[in-house]
Amino acid sequence: MHEQFKQAADTVLANTVGSAGGAPGVVAMVTDRQRNLYEGAAGKRALGSDAPMTTDSVMAIFSTTKALTGVTLMQLVEEGLVRLADPVKQYVPEIAEIQVLEGFDADGQPRLRAPKRDITLDDLMLHTAGFSYEFFSPDDLKFRNAKGVPSVVSSTFASVRTVLLFDPGERWGYGVNIDWVGKVVEAVRGKRLGEVMQERLLAPLGMGDTGFVMTPSMRSRRVTIHDRAADGKLTPLPDLVLPQPPEMDMGGHGLYSTVADYMKFIRMVLNDGAGEHGRVLNPETVAHMCRNGLGSLKSGGWATSIPSLSNAGEFFPGLPKSWAYTFQVNEETAPSGRPAGSLMWAGLANLFYWIDRQNGIGGYWGSQILPFLDVSSYPGFVDFETAAYRHLVR
Repeated sequence: MHEQFKQAADTVLANTVGSAGGAPGVVAMVTDRQRNLYEGAAGKRALGSDAPMTTDSVMAIFSTTKALTGVTLMQLVEEGLVRLADPVKQYVPEIAEIQVLEGFDADGQPRLRAPKRDITLDDLMLHTAGFSYEFFSPDDLKFRNAKGVPSVVSSTFASVRTVLLFDPGERWGYGVNIDWVGKVVEAVRGKRLGEVMQERLLAPLGMGDTGFVMTPSMRSRRVTIHDRAADGKLTPLPDLVLPQPPEMDMGGHGLYSTVADYMKFIRMVLNDGAGEHGRVLNPETVAHMCRNGLGSLKSGGWATSIPSLSNAGEFFPGLPKSWAYTFQVNEETAPSGRPAGSLMWAGLANLFYWIDRQNGIGGYWGSQILPFLDVSSYPGFVDFETAAYRHLVR
């Protein structure tokens, strides 16, 4: 079974980088609860370079950072240091300054009002606080431009002090919520998020190639982010690196890592919180993190306001999806074969993962291309996941 899957997966990777306009390079892996069942790499770390993509290549993992930050908050919940129902302002008072956007006046200045209730930790973890990202919302982008709020890729606290597009708890809307979660963790622990993560998550899981600041070894293996123009042409952007070191450890998108390291995190979730060098969460906490927290609300797709960063889209349109702490949950079996109740999410530069606790498998597909939902990399991920279910799950 594994050999058949290896052939199928190798073919998917080869086709993804080998076809005209294909991805420059891809790393992909699948794990069960014990070990990696497949490790593959194809293509180059940068177009026009000789350095091959390898399984230990380092990538900016963008929003696949979120789940790790979510664990550091749930550790605080386990210890009784915070409750998910707590108002965030208890820990990070600055969030009380954030207002709801009602529109813009004739001069392009925002019209604002106070939210109807406080933002809770639960709102942040579930993306129901009202925040967005500048590349998914024309209104958020217009507000930032009007008020001089920097882009989130600046890795600054100022970049998340933006605006709410709706009242807390009203609906699901994807945004800078988990960056605020990181600030809560820092406030309670009295340390930077990266330090907390290192002590309480990365070290116990043996994730030595993961951090907000790259080590010299990581930097030497870094994959270049590429831009795909509207005509399909790919251009390497060797200088596009998140600030090293960042002013703020961005819990929503700031980590650099390897696919091999991320598999250790996926195995922890599959193993109810147990890592290679110790337990990081209790089994009941992991079960809670993997359940829909939205009630009757649904999570869905996204628009684009900066097409160079993201295409508009949705994962498996028409498939009902909810949200857990902090993953998307598919509520019916996905076309790839992933069963209902499984977890997945993604990162801006076309990184995608899934975690299937029912069958005890998970996978990660890593590339470094903008905009998001790339015409080559995303279909490659879907083909890769589909091959895993065809060959590994009976």
